[in-house]
Amino acid sequence: MVSALGMTAVLGGCGSTGSADVTLRLVAADYGDTAANSSKKYWDALAKEYESRNPEVKVEVSVYSWNDVDRKVKEMVDAGDAPDMAQIGAYADYAAEGKLYPVSDLLSIRTQADFLSQLSDAGQWKHTQYGIPFAASTRVLFYNKTLFAKAGITPPTTWDELAADAAALKDKGVKYPVALPLGPEEAQAETMQWLLGGGNGGSGYTDDIGTYTIDSAANVSTFTWLKDELVDKGLTGPVAPGRLNRAAAFAAFADGRVGMVNGHPTLIRQAAKKGVDFGMVPTPGRTGKARASVGVADWMMGFKQKGHADQVGDFLDFVYSRKNVLDFSRDYGLLPVTSSASNAMTSSDKAVDKSLRPFLEQLPTSELYPVGKTSWAAVSAAVKQNIGQAVAVGGSPSGVLTRLQSTATAADSRTAG
Repeated sequence: MVSALGMTAVLGGCGSTGSADVTLRLVAADYGDTAANSSKKYWDALAKEYESRNPEVKVEVSVYSWNDVDRKVKEMVDAGDAPDMAQIGAYADYAAEGKLYPVSDLLSIRTQADFLSQLSDAGQWKHTQYGIPFAASTRVLFYNKTLFAKAGITPPTTWDELAADAAALKDKGVKYPVALPLGPEEAQAETMQWLLGGGNGGSGYTDDIGTYTIDSAANVSTFTWLKDELVDKGLTGPVAPGRLNRAAAFAAFADGRVGMVNGHPTLIRQAAKKGVDFGMVPTPGRTGKARASVGVADWMMGFKQKGHADQVGDFLDFVYSRKNVLDFSRDYGLLPVTSSASNAMTSSDKAVDKSLRPFLEQLPTSELYPVGKTSWAAVSAAVKQNIGQAVAVGGSPSGVLTRLQSTATAADSRTAG
């Protein structure tokens, strides 16, 4: 498994110890991929600093990989032993079960007002915010400058240009002219990015009032184009898109075997580490720049069971200070979720901040998954498993999207109420 942001991680551990009047337990996800950059170090330092200022409170932090953290929290909640706070991939199910504090019961008005508005909105269930955005990401089109120079082409701004560039790259022997990772690892993100670039403004997964529109005419047209103009013409590489996972596509790009791929900020470090000379441009749409980038967020939430609203709120106000948000974003190459940290990153001359600006510029207008719908987990899982069939040899884009729409409608009905 991976986080909503697509980061893999494998480490776990516990935070501080000591005596205090109140002990807060936080379960958090690990954004690192080695012991050297484990999120455990970030949280341990943060907890230690907070405890030094608030000796009456102890903060115990358990950090788990994205393979385990959502399951760990669910097991704790199901056992009647919910943590005070959890930083995981989704909040809506717990909100629907009445297990979470509304954000207004926890955070100061100043902290609440500092969140980017579309992230706060995405944290709402039934018009009340329960999910607190913790880290965010958007997508841009990465391209290999060396391969582009050899093919004599320039970065695309439309789908037709992208297809023409891919054909030119194929003629030069590039293994993956344009990687199309629709494998089960993160197909929901790749899918949404293409849907947002489709005709008539791009449809996405839902309409403006939150009704699933997976099989809209615009979406069917998008996947028909992908199949006819890219996949069937051999422009997406030797691995069928439905079997190509995001991690494998990124690794191939870092190895210099991919001409173009939609990517998030972690690909910057991955490609740079391998010495790839790459560029980044807004993801093309059918007739110009896509109407929006996919925006992805992971979530913090406060559980009501232990009744520590005041202490949880005070600790989270500290977590979301400008300095701490910036430190985390810089450490892990992610986008800050607050206006104060975003503004600081925008005006900064730090190299890491400059590298994140193409993503940061897209965040205010990005579109997020419908994470406030309790049906989204089931719909996302269905997309991951099935969307690759829409572009498979002999596949039917219309048929696959119609079946996914039926799945989404049924899931919505089951979770309504």
